[in-house]
Amino acid sequence: MNILKKALVAAMLTTAVPLAGAWAATPADVLVVAQNIDDIVAIDPAQAYEFSSGEYVTNAYDRLVQYDAADTETLAAGLATEWTIDAANKSITFKLREGVKFTSGNPVRPQDVLFSWKRVLVLNKAPAFILAGLGWTVENIEQMVTLGDGSVTIKYVGDFSPNYVLNVLAARPASVVDEATVMQHETDGDLGNAWLNANSAGTGPFSLRAYRPGEMLTLDANPDYFGGAPKMKSVIIRHVAEAATQQLLLESGDADMAKNLTPDQVAGLETKGTIKIETYPQAAVHWFSFNQKVEALTNEAVWDAARYLVDYKGMTDTFLKGQMQIHQAFWPAGFPGALTDTPFTYDVEKAKKILADAGVKLPITVTLDVINSAPFTDIAQSLQSSFAQAGINFEILPGTGAQVITKYRARTHEAMLLYWGPDFMDPHSNAKAFAYNADNSDDKYASTTTWRNAWAVPEELNKETMAALAEPDAEKRNTMYIDLQKKIQAKAPFVIMFQAVKQVAMGPNVSGFVNGATSDFVFYRLVEKKS
Repeated sequence: MNILKKALVAAMLTTAVPLAGAWAATPADVLVVAQNIDDIVAIDPAQAYEFSSGEYVTNAYDRLVQYDAADTETLAAGLATEWTIDAANKSITFKLREGVKFTSGNPVRPQDVLFSWKRVLVLNKAPAFILAGLGWTVENIEQMVTLGDGSVTIKYVGDFSPNYVLNVLAARPASVVDEATVMQHETDGDLGNAWLNANSAGTGPFSLRAYRPGEMLTLDANPDYFGGAPKMKSVIIRHVAEAATQQLLLESGDADMAKNLTPDQVAGLETKGTIKIETYPQAAVHWFSFNQKVEALTNEAVWDAARYLVDYKGMTDTFLKGQMQIHQAFWPAGFPGALTDTPFTYDVEKAKKILADAGVKLPITVTLDVINSAPFTDIAQSLQSSFAQAGINFEILPGTGAQVITKYRARTHEAMLLYWGPDFMDPHSNAKAFAYNADNSDDKYASTTTWRNAWAVPEELNKETMAALAEPDAEKRNTMYIDLQKKIQAKAPFVIMFQAVKQVAMGPNVSGFVNGATSDFVFYRLVEKKS
């Protein structure tokens, strides 16, 4: 038995999963996923703000309203079965689903909803701004969220449509947690934060059996899930950073699914025909940015030239083929309000002229932080090669996803190569991230790429972003977002390059996996393995 098989078998034994005698394949009722999950910083739904942690939260928790595996494009009933909107009074009343219990066995109460949302605001971790955007604060939350007999009524402050509010409440930090269980594990006033970063307390189709950072995350099915029990008794997500190792595990039968293969690997597997490849369009946009705390990167000519120093087509025709499409605006294609124009092409001479006309002193040497896995390192190397031709020299600093993201949030990078997905399915989610920064002070943390790159957004863009949020007419609102995207394309300290396309390789016996446009829309509940 090789080392990889020994490691996987050890993991199975640790999590008490029954093994087949010969171990030629994974058990029939266990799904084993090989995936790079080193971006996870936290798994508490009040703190989780990474792509991989988003997948976990969706499978372990529910919201009052949510998108579901059965239909990832339609907002549906979750812990609430129905809701009544009073737009004039800016309020919505939700009727809770009867008979639902947390995996602890405790019944879901209106009090749990209030506790969960207040907890997000009190902890004030990365995703707290999503709920705070409704005008909710620690001081007023008990007036903004009131409880009835099996019902919850919310009020909101802001000139935006109720549909926007519902999308906010379908977002990750609105997940409902079990107050009684969480508070049993409170330590030093942390509202159970440390405990929930190693345990779960939700109502979702799965509960957390074990999480070992940088190693694995194991989920157990919730047989009493109100939407129907999952077909898999367990899901084991193994952290496997190397794409080659993921393929080896998949082809040897030690994994049922591999999520981070390169285009060349996918093409090779498709040729063999023994592994199934499923393709899922994604909402994530990939970009790089310049920290405006670095003086050499504050010249707008550097931003302008950078747009012509990316070999967009060269990358999507080669190592990104099948996994990225050229996209140069902050809201992804396929959603209302998206700008699909791609005005920038690779043109070194044009970039040189822009720099020369502006009198930019060259060469410029800048560090570029990047996640140490494909395709990020490959993109970084391409940028390093193409930018050098114009006198901008990137020194690539690879790190784990958590290391890179933590550095980015602290504004201590110089240049950063990353990706961004909407926090909820409304264009304001990305507009606020890329076109809004009301206070650029170091002590005014905001979960936006503008603040994290220390870019003091021009006031007219701030105003236009908030005006688009308030616009009640859907068509006019979309036009406003398109205009915002054009302005950010023309003048901002970041360059948006691609939109992701997710390719997942899986065994031919696996079906029912759902991977929607964002990490919050990744569902294992319907997965089954045919014998």
